[in-house]
Amino acid sequence: MRINTNIASMQAQESAAQTNKTLGSSLEKLSSGLRINKASDDASGLSIADKLRTQASSIGQSISNGNSAIALTQIADKAMGEQSNILDIIKTKMIQAATATTSTEGVNAIEKDVNKLLDQLNNIASQTNYNGTTLLQKGASDTGSSVKLNFQMGETANDVISISSGVMANSSGLGLTALKTAASGGSLTAGGAQGFLTTIDSALDKLNGWRADFGSTQNQLESAVRNQMTQQTNIKSAESIIRDVDYAQESANFSKQNIIAQAGTYAMSQSNAMQQNVMRLLQ
Repeated sequence: MRINTNIASMQAQESAAQTNKTLGSSLEKLSSGLRINKASDDASGLSIADKLRTQASSIGQSISNGNSAIALTQIADKAMGEQSNILDIIKTKMIQAATATTSTEGVNAIEKDVNKLLDQLNNIASQTNYNGTTLLQKGASDTGSSVKLNFQMGETANDVISISSGVMANSSGLGLTALKTAASGGSLTAGGAQGFLTTIDSALDKLNGWRADFGSTQNQLESAVRNQMTQQTNIKSAESIIRDVDYAQESANFSKQNIIAQAGTYAMSQSNAMQQNVMRLLQ
């Protein structure tokens, strides 16, 4: 029996220190809600969970991009819808001007009306924009063809949905320059009005083609957003399985470690009491 070195007490202290460390780790998990709070908890799991979190965040931004792009296509579609209404009205007025029952004064009134309608068609083309990006022509003051619009819809550079360039939804781009000149110059005649009917039909066909491009792109964007929302949910679920703590399991582990810690404290007190038996040999 030895007094100078209390081996039993040292062993009890070592076990108690290890138990307290495990108990502290369990409390950290319960308080944070995470199974992995530092790399030493699960190095490989942390690496996988971080990659999944980055992927989910990237897809989240892609979903936001898609919703913004859908709003953009809707703005363009509604604007071209109004331009289509204007062309319908203009064609109706050309038919009215082309008949012999319309007087010269009536044709003059129609000219003024058509001129104003074409001005509004051009205003729509120049004013329709999303966050400063003009949609129906190249720029607010540039009547040239619009540029190609690319929407980032994924994690890589190849994950792009585009709207083709070439939209030019003004009187020039729709082939209505001659009608605009006649209406603004007061030179519209019954025969001229008949000739412009085909011109207006061609303008409507071209406008509907651009509108269809925006509409099909919107459908593509909506499909991509739905798919990525499902993908993001599944990725977050996979991350949660790796990173988040199971409270039922960890609570049971905490209770076990807490009981062991209490038993360890009792063991240390008993190991110290054992040394008192030496006193009986010295009496």
